[in-house]
Amino acid sequence: MNPAGSMRTGQSRKDTRARRFFGKHGLLAAKHAHYEFRPGQLAMAEQVERVLAERRHLLVEAGTGTGKTLAYLIPVIASGKRVIVSTGTKNLQEQLYYKDIPFLERYFDRPLNVAYMKGRNNYLCRQKLYETEKRPTLAGLVEIEDRKLISSWEKETETGDRAELKKLPQDSAVWDHLDARRELCAGQKCEQFDRCFITLMHQRAAEADIIIVNHHLFFADLALREDDYASIIPNYEAVVFDEAHEVEDVAGKHFGVQISNYRFEELARDIQHTAIQLEAGSRELDAAIETLRIRSTAFFALFERYQGRSGFDQREDFRKRHQEQYSLLLNALNLVATQLKLTPKQIDEIIPLERRTADLDRELRFLMEGEDETYVYWIERRGKGVFLQATPIEVSEILAERLFDQVDTVVLTSATLAVEERFDFVRGRLGVSRAEELVVPGHFNWRDQVLFYVPARLPDPRSAEFVLQAADQVIGLIRASRGRAFVLFTSYQQMNAVHDAASFAIEHPTLVQGSAPNSALLEEFRSTENCVLFGTASFWQGVDVPGEQLSMVIIDKLPFAVPSDPVVQARMKSLRQAGEDPFASYQIPQAVIALKQGFGRLIRHSKDRGALVLLDNRILRARYGKTFLDSLPDYAFTTQLADVQRFFQAS
Repeated sequence: MNPAGSMRTGQSRKDTRARRFFGKHGLLAAKHAHYEFRPGQLAMAEQVERVLAERRHLLVEAGTGTGKTLAYLIPVIASGKRVIVSTGTKNLQEQLYYKDIPFLERYFDRPLNVAYMKGRNNYLCRQKLYETEKRPTLAGLVEIEDRKLISSWEKETETGDRAELKKLPQDSAVWDHLDARRELCAGQKCEQFDRCFITLMHQRAAEADIIIVNHHLFFADLALREDDYASIIPNYEAVVFDEAHEVEDVAGKHFGVQISNYRFEELARDIQHTAIQLEAGSRELDAAIETLRIRSTAFFALFERYQGRSGFDQREDFRKRHQEQYSLLLNALNLVATQLKLTPKQIDEIIPLERRTADLDRELRFLMEGEDETYVYWIERRGKGVFLQATPIEVSEILAERLFDQVDTVVLTSATLAVEERFDFVRGRLGVSRAEELVVPGHFNWRDQVLFYVPARLPDPRSAEFVLQAADQVIGLIRASRGRAFVLFTSYQQMNAVHDAASFAIEHPTLVQGSAPNSALLEEFRSTENCVLFGTASFWQGVDVPGEQLSMVIIDKLPFAVPSDPVVQARMKSLRQAGEDPFASYQIPQAVIALKQGFGRLIRHSKDRGALVLLDNRILRARYGKTFLDSLPDYAFTTQLADVQRFFQAS
């Protein structure tokens, strides 16, 4: 594959805007004292520039260190089009807006017209805040102090974005009462509509050339457009998806349906709270709310025997066995809807509550009675939560129709998007039929910076003997690296088992996922010398610890999707019915991309150095192992622990 990408016939390589900016003698080289020319960055920027001009789509794997963010931002700014930049996380979204855009503004003779949009729960609702000041309902010193902090901040903030409130605890219960979620929004009928932070966010976006969002907001908007609701995001001509390997899962969530016991309880709570605030309650409404709570509790208690994620294929039999409880819950929703309609119509705050009640009724019927075979129906228990869900088995047709056929240019980029330098997997999963392709190698000297170690004599990670022998390996590896390690697992069970077996023999500070919020664990890891962190999927991507503080990443096994997962099962069945081998066409490429993500935690800068360890030697023994090895960078490789020890002795 040509790493520079193809150019139009007759187009000089010297006349692109990207080259004038990123070239060896370009604007960045002239004005930035520490600029380092990166051929891959220039190749990507030129390709993005071209597809924007030609209204084509583009798939780009940009290896770590490419500088892909600037490589797509410069062509986007120069295009003169309204472009959506969608990121995998809110943290990356904020980095683009508060760091990368201000950096680039220094190189333009005009201010850049950029806005960012987040989900409504990230913004303060002024009307709710003012209502709590008129009719205080909060109790407890902590809540009172949190409300005072929010009240003072409201007078000076221009955005109302919770991210500005650094001193507000992440788990503040007060924010849940005061955020601008759609569920309690009266829209244009609210007296604060003109000053509303959501209104102001939409106004800024409507005037912007570049709008930075996250994947969840983008696909929430795309799903709303499908149902002919008012869109969230203004119309656009192009989209850039950064961290595009997450698109299938996020799209599936937003084009699916989910209800839970929490949603019923939140509806009952919000109706009761609103009725008290507006002095619009009645005995009949109180009775209807209590009936809804009782019926909801009884209905979701029927799912107590289910644990984790499991299929819900026998919905008809379930419904027949529990018809009484199901009917009573539907009747309770109808009773609440009737009582809300009897509330005086001038109370605009009741309208969103009526809509939510109707939505719950419709979605409950779909999940219990729907016969759409393009969805997989499943149940998940998380703590005290019971979630009934329907997820599209395939999102490819939805995205082809709603996204790729409707938008002039879609750029999908990530450090992990290709399998053996090919994009067949992502094309098939996302419905990308026509697109340019580009693989840009990472801007690092992998053989000098990284040692990849696979112990040849460990048992199969699925065997009972694996845990103790893996723990011994982890102990020896951590001694060699002097801590400074992530030990990552594909399941909590395996993580806890290895941690319990190894932790007492580890001489360095040890953290384990679940003992504190992930953000707190990551901060403690960064600030604690020679620390070791045991974690699962949450630490496989989107985590950045540059420098010596993270010098080794250990992964327990090849990250194949759990075959018993209902969504995975449904997708594998669909592929099998289409005549494909689901292991080869789905599980292997998905695991390759996941492994590349996990390994990507280690080397973040050109001076970083460290060891990557995979405790699963199927990568050497199994026929499919070659696919993994051919998809990874050209690391120095060993099967001997002694080589790892010498590697760290030399550092």
